[in-house]
Amino acid sequence: MSASTAGERSVPRGIALVDKPGGMTSHDVVARARRALDIRKIGHAGTLDPMATGLLVLGVGSATRLLTFIVGLDKTYEATIRLGVSTDSDDADGAETARASAEVVAAVSDDAIAAGVATLTGRISQVPSRVSAIKIGGKRAYDLARSGQDVELAAREVTVSRFAVSRVRRDADAGTIDLDVSVDCSSGTYIRALARDLGAHAGIGGHLTALRRTRIGPFAVADAATDVTADLPLLDEADVARRVLGALEVSSDEARDLRHGKRLLGAADRIPGPISAAIDPSGRLVGILERRGSDLKSLMNMPEEAG
Repeated sequence: MSASTAGERSVPRGIALVDKPGGMTSHDVVARARRALDIRKIGHAGTLDPMATGLLVLGVGSATRLLTFIVGLDKTYEATIRLGVSTDSDDADGAETARASAEVVAAVSDDAIAAGVATLTGRISQVPSRVSAIKIGGKRAYDLARSGQDVELAAREVTVSRFAVSRVRRDADAGTIDLDVSVDCSSGTYIRALARDLGAHAGIGGHLTALRRTRIGPFAVADAATDVTADLPLLDEADVARRVLGALEVSSDEARDLRHGKRLLGAADRIPGPISAAIDPSGRLVGILERRGSDLKSLMNMPEEAG
């Protein structure tokens, strides 16, 4: 755990991986972490619905500055989609809005389901769920929907690089088809919307009954803590930045210049992409660099009192 000193107590800082249980909001986990670590400055990268479980990335202390570079990473989910029933939230927490007859559901073949999955794989246009966390006029869509207002969200381009069905379970008595699926996707993809749209393609409706996030970029839920306590493990800021963005090792003089707002002249070719983490000789994260013509300039600097 990296830390800095404020007064007489060590202030925690770093990135925490938490395996969120069902029934809690992402903010509930943040609130619990604030109490456990006795620090207010904690945020998360990517909301999980209360129904969902799995990987939630927390930024603690100055490491909250790294969350903006983590939230946009691609993700992996394990989910269960129920075809034959639609809900107003596109998941099991919503109220049922339509149910197809058992005969119609039984007529939907595995091949028809596979065809629907294929249409929802690759670069697709997706309309988010009306109860998503997207803001409309400064208010969350789910708050507007729950207050009875009509919510219309614009379609957005997302990438579903893998949409694999591992198991198909048909319940003739209930008139439903349950699909266990794995999804690799870009940030901003709604798995609930995939369930809804797959059901629409099959002509019988659909919604999500289970969701678990297992990966965000290089971070896996297998490495996450299952409880939020005062001993919550924190990943070092420099190590996290290196894994997410790659790193440029800078000299002490270069680190000082970057922290003072100066550019590294003619150094753009020292990083392979548009941005990179700058690491000083002691292994501390100086900040995030970006190309500016042939130079490198700090896009974001970390506090100098890094421990």
